[in-house]
Amino acid sequence: MRITKHFTQLWQQRSSAANHLSTYFCFAALRLVLVFVPQTGYVHPDEFFQSVEVMTGDHFRLEHTRTWEFNNTMPLRSITLPFALLRIPWSFYEFIALYARSYWQLELINSYAYLVFPRLIYTLISYSNDWCIYRICTLYGLRHEIRLLALSSSWVLLVFGTRTFSNTLELAMCAWLLWLVCESMLKTNTVVYKKEYLEEKYDKAASISERVKIWKLKNALPAYNLQHLFAMSSICVAGVFNRPTFLLFGAPMVFFWLLRGLGTRSVSFRDFNLRIGLFCLCALPALLLFIFCDSLYYQHLTVGELHMLQLGIDNFVFTPWNFLKYNLDSAQTATHGVHPCYVHLLLNIPLLFNVLGLAAMLSFTQLLLRFFCAEYQLLPRFQSIVSLMSGAIFVPLFFLSLINHQEPRFLLPLTFPLLLLHAPKLITGFSASYPFQTQHPLLRWLYKRLLCSKASAPHLLRIWYVCNVLLTLFFGFIHQAGVFPLAQRMEHMVATKPAATNVHLLTSHIYSLPLHLVNVPSSRVQHFNPHTLQRYRRQRDFFVYEYGGLALDTLMHKVKLISASCELKRNAAQHLRYKLYLAIPATLSSELYEALDRSNASSYLHFELLSVFYPHLSTEAFPRLQGRHPCDVDAPHWTHDDLRGTCAVEQAPTLSFSYVSRQFSSFMHQFGLALYEIDVHRKRPAI
Repeated sequence: MRITKHFTQLWQQRSSAANHLSTYFCFAALRLVLVFVPQTGYVHPDEFFQSVEVMTGDHFRLEHTRTWEFNNTMPLRSITLPFALLRIPWSFYEFIALYARSYWQLELINSYAYLVFPRLIYTLISYSNDWCIYRICTLYGLRHEIRLLALSSSWVLLVFGTRTFSNTLELAMCAWLLWLVCESMLKTNTVVYKKEYLEEKYDKAASISERVKIWKLKNALPAYNLQHLFAMSSICVAGVFNRPTFLLFGAPMVFFWLLRGLGTRSVSFRDFNLRIGLFCLCALPALLLFIFCDSLYYQHLTVGELHMLQLGIDNFVFTPWNFLKYNLDSAQTATHGVHPCYVHLLLNIPLLFNVLGLAAMLSFTQLLLRFFCAEYQLLPRFQSIVSLMSGAIFVPLFFLSLINHQEPRFLLPLTFPLLLLHAPKLITGFSASYPFQTQHPLLRWLYKRLLCSKASAPHLLRIWYVCNVLLTLFFGFIHQAGVFPLAQRMEHMVATKPAATNVHLLTSHIYSLPLHLVNVPSSRVQHFNPHTLQRYRRQRDFFVYEYGGLALDTLMHKVKLISASCELKRNAAQHLRYKLYLAIPATLSSELYEALDRSNASSYLHFELLSVFYPHLSTEAFPRLQGRHPCDVDAPHWTHDDLRGTCAVEQAPTLSFSYVSRQFSSFMHQFGLALYEIDVHRKRPAI
């Protein structure tokens, strides 16, 4: 009892730093747990179609979608990093799966593995962001506990950090580069200061022995001019080939690295030019490696041409240049969506960073006001870490805002410098002292009511937690979350279907289905049978028709055409049987049957609700308060004919435990993805 009381007192007497650090470890562990749960939320199709779909499909010889970015004529995506991060680890995983299948009859190659294993790799890489923040804080004597807590509890790391976006790699590489720049700046400042101090002492020395001693100390100083040169240049090349927008994020950091010590007696413009030349020279090995690997993969360069040394400029692919040519054409980017130039600043920054995004904008506005008011003495020193972080945030933000297509994930690399600079405000408030130079009643009121520590400090951390938890739940488990369970259901249907039967899936108002998650062997490549030692090709038996936000009347017309084509093949000589399915948000269930009636096809087309995958929310089809339950249109599944009781095919929604009314039930059941099987009523031949 006394021991328990003693430990209780020690727990209550812990410092706030220890509390923040323990909370950080909880969120860091949660990031790993969310990989294996897994998060079924589907943030954006690029999560799969810019890397995982192609790499996993190629490695396991699965049906997959190769987007236009991977065409051999003008490829926009470098394949080197995805190959190194996915294809090579998949080889080791496949080796382990082979032994698990042989010795324990355990199948490790399935849709769950296709989803989780790549995410695990990217999540492990995301922990390098935590390490870089800790190292920078240690170097500069900053509080690392609150910064690590802000990073680990951010939905940017909990959701994007565990997904296979190229922006996730861009975030990590920006963190590595910023850490190397910060370390180089600190070392340069320290060595230059000691060098100039010793030179001054050398000039004032009265004896030769004292000068010799100072000269030896000066020569013992470590080199600083080219510190981390090869590592930084290689990171920059890899970052540009991963996403050419890395040029915007990396340029301010490299610029500060080039300026280290400039203006002192020890560093001149000759050193500045030398750093630029050697930086470009050290970037050549990584540049040649990426060009060589991409050229081989996209078949612009072959082994035979290498052997015969028949090489020309057309044999090499430079994917960043193709990417820039495409994205500098405003007409091309407009096809992906056109946004005003203020979207990043006013919408995406608050969405990603909520109160810290607001703090960053207020801080930058204050710096601009001081600059335009000629209050230069109040500005941070140009070669300081504050200037470095501010430049790493607002220089790329300005140039990215000039592009007419703007998405929140494009700003992920801003996470590291923004949290490093402003995370302490979560516990200290927006401003500890009056930030304005003029005494105006409105400014004084704004400071007392919003900006001062007393007004803002008690609430900022709570707002931060609430916003990040809600966004993690929404994008991690609700937004388009029915697509992965749908893929698993299709995997089971294809595996258990009768022989000589095709499966056709139509989707509408949902994101694209990653075909590799269905785990269907490809019909475009040759497979090897280890028992007969022969190679063979499979007939394609799984077809997906994706119609985006197509109007339901037009969608019903597509259903009629596809079912008619399937019926023709069924009645042909090969008697090819088929199964036809439709996946659509449950919100549109009633409109679906109304469109069926309007199409005059209800007499021979029958829609049977097989399952509803919860939760699922499509922004293309928001739930409505007066919406109908998906089982309302399929009465045979109810326990009573008057649509009372429980629908036999529905799954229990995870968002609620009981329903207070039927209307509330109908509303909640709209948060689902409905899967229908479409049957064709055939006329029986006359006897």
